[in-house]
Amino acid sequence: MPVAITRKVSPRFNECEITHIERTPIDVHVANTQHEEYVKALAGLGCQIIELDAEPDLPDSVFVEDTAFILPDIAVITRPGADSRKPEIATIIPALSSHRPLIHLAEPATVDGGDVLVLGKNIYIGMSTRSNPEAVTQLNSALDNYGYKVQGVEMTDCLHLKTAVTRVDDHTLLINKNWVNPDYFPGFDLIEIDASEPFAANCLPIHDSILYPTAFPQTQKRLESKGFKVVNVDLSELAKAEGAVTCCSLIVE
Repeated sequence: MPVAITRKVSPRFNECEITHIERTPIDVHVANTQHEEYVKALAGLGCQIIELDAEPDLPDSVFVEDTAFILPDIAVITRPGADSRKPEIATIIPALSSHRPLIHLAEPATVDGGDVLVLGKNIYIGMSTRSNPEAVTQLNSALDNYGYKVQGVEMTDCLHLKTAVTRVDDHTLLINKNWVNPDYFPGFDLIEIDASEPFAANCLPIHDSILYPTAFPQTQKRLESKGFKVVNVDLSELAKAEGAVTCCSLIVE
């Protein structure tokens, strides 16, 4: 049974970092309700839930994905690119330490987990405003003994790499080709998002289902036409903080 580590929405969620979209008011009560439904959906897909308490002074902390990424044999504690988010790792370390040995990035490396796409033994790091080349160098050194190859990926117009491309299954990626070059990912079947839904490339595979926002029905049809079972969640309020389905959990297989 996979474990899903989540964290409740901060009461200061309205003060979150915004990079690539216009700031609009967030209804924290609605965000809480949507997050609760997201957690229920993860449980319904067979995940054991570990829900961390809200962090009153860390507005973005519901987005636990950015604090770590998890491999079959080890977990990496990241060093988030926004200074306001660096304290978030403090409670992730004990939550993960019973599941995996941990390694840590060190200054001057920065990387958000949302910029990390793991495809087998290849790890792609989005070169965003939050993640830098020093992280690629450190990760190659730290993970070489485990057989991983880490490379930086250029991207445009979005916060994180996984805003532009995510894994659907071992052979398939969901991608916005306007934001990341598909040539980085040879050998994969690519499902391109509908042009009217530029933020639709973020999905979360759990077992034989895909957790996916209600906001992108045209791209959902493309997933379903390829035989994928889609389970919907409404994350419209969390999306105002540049959040998506992968952002709100750390999945430990």
